[in-house]
Amino acid sequence: MSDVTVNPLAASDLAPRELLRRRYARHFKPFYQDNLMAIFIGLVALAVFVFGIYKLEMTFARLWGGLGELGKMVVLMLPPNPESWAMTKIYLYAVLETLAIALLGTLSAALAAFPLGFLAARNTTFNSLVQFMARRSSDTLRGVDILIWALIWINVVGLGPFAGVLALFMADLGIFGKLFSEAIETADHKPVEGVLSTGGSKLASVRFGILPQLMPVLLSQVLYAFESNTRSASIIGIVGAGGIGLILSEQIRTMEFQQMSFVILLILITVAIIDFLCSKLRFAIIGVRAR
Repeated sequence: MSDVTVNPLAASDLAPRELLRRRYARHFKPFYQDNLMAIFIGLVALAVFVFGIYKLEMTFARLWGGLGELGKMVVLMLPPNPESWAMTKIYLYAVLETLAIALLGTLSAALAAFPLGFLAARNTTFNSLVQFMARRSSDTLRGVDILIWALIWINVVGLGPFAGVLALFMADLGIFGKLFSEAIETADHKPVEGVLSTGGSKLASVRFGILPQLMPVLLSQVLYAFESNTRSASIIGIVGAGGIGLILSEQIRTMEFQQMSFVILLILITVAIIDFLCSKLRFAIIGVRAR
């Protein structure tokens, strides 16, 4: 559809370019006329970026010097050396503790978030106020970083893996609450209507109409979170929440670089194995053959 009606008798007297300009005037407008707000936001973002670089004193000279220091540290880290078999057993036990923290934190959060997701979803909750409170609770829990949760629980229950499990639980509860509720809201409503039309209750419609659709998606999300939490459990250990991170923090502090590189290598191998196994399980759950 043309933007401007052109008289056919007068069109023959116009140059082809001018004819196109009149017929499709909207497309010949300068870019800035219809995109002033986008240009303004882009300029503001660029100004903030430049100001941040200046304020934080981010210079190429400092970066180049830092790369040199990083190279020296890498040389000191080679070759990875656990020092002794006794220390290797300590490291392996700490890795198993890290996996236990990730597993317990992820599973407990998934179990708690399962009913929370139904309360936060618009198509399964029984009250709009309950739905609003469930949503905002998930947002609040998700808005606090896992390291902050770790520091909070360390002050509540003390140092160790228990604080790490609680930190992962709180952080994942907010994430799972959001993901589960969004998955529930996207479920096909026809199976629910089928159950209700045969005299089934609201609870039965959820059990037989929604859950069969959602379980592969929810289990896939839980497996992915377990992969991520294996890495997160290593990080929160640095602040005292148990696991291999506590040992890594001590080695960094005492500058035991070769032992530190061995622990980092151990973490990388563990994470790679967990990622591989979870990927196989996830593809098996969703019914797609992994290649």
